[in-house]
Amino acid sequence: MPSMLKTLTAAALTLGALSAAPLTAAANDSTAVLGAGGLQLATTDEVTMTSEDLYISPDEVRVDYVFTNNSDRDIESIVAFPMPDVESYVESDVGVADRQSDNFMDFHVEQDGAPITPELQQRVIAGNLDVTAEVEAQNIPKFGMSDKAQEAVKKLPPEIQEDWVARGLLFKNVWYEGDKEMSEISPRWTLRSTYWWRTVFPAKKSVKVHHRYKPSVGGTVAMTFIENGKPAYNYEEYKTKYCLDDGFMKAAAKLETQQKEGKDLYYFEKWLSYILMTANNWSGPIGNFHLTVDKGDPDAIISFCGKDVKKTGPTTFEMRQKDFFPEHDLDILIVYKQIVEQPQ
Repeated sequence: MPSMLKTLTAAALTLGALSAAPLTAAANDSTAVLGAGGLQLATTDEVTMTSEDLYISPDEVRVDYVFTNNSDRDIESIVAFPMPDVESYVESDVGVADRQSDNFMDFHVEQDGAPITPELQQRVIAGNLDVTAEVEAQNIPKFGMSDKAQEAVKKLPPEIQEDWVARGLLFKNVWYEGDKEMSEISPRWTLRSTYWWRTVFPAKKSVKVHHRYKPSVGGTVAMTFIENGKPAYNYEEYKTKYCLDDGFMKAAAKLETQQKEGKDLYYFEKWLSYILMTANNWSGPIGNFHLTVDKGDPDAIISFCGKDVKKTGPTTFEMRQKDFFPEHDLDILIVYKQIVEQPQ
């Protein structure tokens, strides 16, 4: 069983990079990352994932699958794409593509070249309880991060607001302006979303499925794993999660020196995650697995856990495995430069 816990070569790490789009910094100068992943089959173990071709960058995730029905009968089933859970409080630091849409990661899917309009199931969770019916009864949009939901909960009757605050559906922010107490209500529930569609896998035939979405990109406005050329407080955590090695740390130390010497030059982190483990819901291993990670910026450096990863372009790294059983999800660290002009 191939392992995903192998580090990249130093050469690959020091040459790799990602896009330098500016981050929206939260109060703690970082944004969280949501890990989305692959498709899940609901009802059968007779369909194998013949191949998976995964492309991941800060701007887009694209996946091309080939599924094969090995049985002598057509199999009708439901295929699902679980979206990552989203905690919907107003100060959330999660980065999503669109805070005003239920399709907050701009998910699209095709089968054998034909677009599919999937169903969307959304559940509202608070305190480990499903409170979807209550939210629907008050005509509140389920995606609590949206402006519509933020405004709708402010119009709820006071007794419902108080009950929902006590039960964890809402958050009450209290502050003072002079001696006057001020407060504001906002959603605090978790949204659990799944796109799904019905499909038929013909007997002894293969089906091609393509999906794409905009990933959640987290990050921080500094390099937190290194300080003055030495491992920082969270280095061990990063080493385990992103497979940092000596080559990467030397490259990071060089960037840190450039940051001190360069006027208005800073190096920031970006984080990307992809849930690989859902592939184990299908029958058997992934016959042929092909991963492409695209950093976007040739000057940035990158680290992630992989086996036999090769640099294939100024910003791309590829990995190929046969009969692949994912043992871990994929987490990617990119360090990129950004010019931040200081106020005059």
